[in-house]
Amino acid sequence: MRARAFWLREPGAGEIRDVSLPTPRPDDVVVRTLRSAVSRGTESLVFGGRVPASQHDALRAPFQDGDFPGPVKYGYLNVGRVEEGPADLLGRDVFCLHPHQTAYVVPAGAVVPVPDGVPVARAVLAGIVETAVNALWDAPPLLGDRIAVVGAGVLGCSVARLASRVPGTSVTLVDVDASRAPVAAALGVDFALPDDAPPGCDLVVHTSATSAGLQRSLDLLASEGTVLELSWYGDEPTTVSLGGSFHSGRLALRASQVGRVAPARRDSRTTAQRLALALDLLRDDAFDCLLTGESPFEDLPEVMPRLVSRELPALCHSVTYPAGVEEVPCSA
Repeated sequence: MRARAFWLREPGAGEIRDVSLPTPRPDDVVVRTLRSAVSRGTESLVFGGRVPASQHDALRAPFQDGDFPGPVKYGYLNVGRVEEGPADLLGRDVFCLHPHQTAYVVPAGAVVPVPDGVPVARAVLAGIVETAVNALWDAPPLLGDRIAVVGAGVLGCSVARLASRVPGTSVTLVDVDASRAPVAAALGVDFALPDDAPPGCDLVVHTSATSAGLQRSLDLLASEGTVLELSWYGDEPTTVSLGGSFHSGRLALRASQVGRVAPARRDSRTTAQRLALALDLLRDDAFDCLLTGESPFEDLPEVMPRLVSRELPALCHSVTYPAGVEEVPCSA
């Protein structure tokens, strides 16, 4: 059994390789990929060789092959169809935290069925929405909270959409790119450029991965408010001023990371249950506005550098495969 996979040969250079698949065991599934997606923030850092040596183990994807900085096979947004496996999964569309590869063999427990009502194209967002779920477990918004999300990438947009569904909340998506305003409207939240963002927020979620964005997040807080930091900076130094109202206002800066279930739910939810929740939340067709580009799998070696350099703009860039794809139009 053979397949084709996208590998980072060395920082800045990718290639498609033939790979051998293991013989499936009784508790394995054989999955034919229908669609995957590029996790632009993390995969850009990996593609550029910017994973600090101290984080090589912490940043390993579940089915990664090779090691940082390369050669390495990396990625974790994959939807496919089970072609062999247990009867309850056979023929089902499933999500898996697997790299970009035409087919793969994994334990049956590593895949989560895509619910009815969630198109394949939208289901690739499950890993992003799962991160947003974990973040909002880490610092849950309360009824009536004033919330800003600084950074209108796919993760920030996902957080904004989920936070806006808490009754009474006022959510503003903040970004330096004014073209994100229609996306915010499609998600049902307000939009502001950084200088125009409303102050006095109870919670600010930061996803821009810039020092300026983090500083603006702190500046937007009300007294005793919290900044939840979701950005991952790789080897980029981060500068922030903790003068001003940081101490007098008793402001909080808190990290969130999806590698483990948030402490507030760690005793009652497994990672599989968290991922299943994310897929269920994707019944919401508002998320379709985040699907802003796609290309064939074989083009990834040429497409990935363009995504990293932002020559090719995209929120979530999908990768299509020869096995067939369910199309979902995007109006944003």
